[in-house]
Amino acid sequence: MDRLRIRFNKKIDSIKNLKNSFKELKWYEILMIIIMVFIAGLAVYKAIVNPASTSNPLWLTLVNFISAVCGIICIFFCAKANVSNFIFGLINTVVYAIYLLYYKIYGTFCLEVLFYLPMNIASWINWAKHRDKKLPEKTMAKHLSIKQHIISVVAVALVTIATYQILVKVGGEVALLDALTVAIGIVATILELYRYAEQYIWWIITDIIAVIMYIAHFDTVYLTKKTIYLIMAIIGLRNWLKLNKERNKKNV
Repeated sequence: MDRLRIRFNKKIDSIKNLKNSFKELKWYEILMIIIMVFIAGLAVYKAIVNPASTSNPLWLTLVNFISAVCGIICIFFCAKANVSNFIFGLINTVVYAIYLLYYKIYGTFCLEVLFYLPMNIASWINWAKHRDKKLPEKTMAKHLSIKQHIISVVAVALVTIATYQILVKVGGEVALLDALTVAIGIVATILELYRYAEQYIWWIITDIIAVIMYIAHFDTVYLTKKTIYLIMAIIGLRNWLKLNKERNKKNV
């Protein structure tokens, strides 16, 4: 009975934390969610009414809709250091990987399936272990030292070179940008796992790259999604640095 009671209480706490996460959304964030849902929903409507008007098959358009909604909620919650972001992040990772595979963007596909998916689970566990005592829906933000910054830059450079060589051989599209996205994604996700605010410096860079990629592909849904990601990455960097300064001065 005690174990059942503990499990029940944990579920109740999780629901409360999720509700608090939604309540914390600002008006402009809610507006961006509405815009994203409208654009993704319009794409689905066009695909149903006039399939010839879109280059994507209907099933992929539906996948895009799910990815758009879950992805944007995930990024909003993550920008506020909310542990709840991983619920939506896991869903987004799976459906986004389907999109990448369809368009043969192999580097980012492997990043999503082989790295983001397990790292999302690991980060979820680690963030939950370091919750803010007064704000349990949030994790405790940290910041990098100068030495750690240098290591991060070197790591991105080395992984980019290695990944590019592989992608050129397998014939992946947009190989250089794809390789750089993979490298930045790996480093940023590791920083995210260990709760470092500077993850957002790298997310800003990779979101700029993603916007360029989807301008080339001219995909309205993902272009809108990645543009919003870029805006929220800037907001996220500010939020995390503020949280670290005000609520985790020991940087632990």
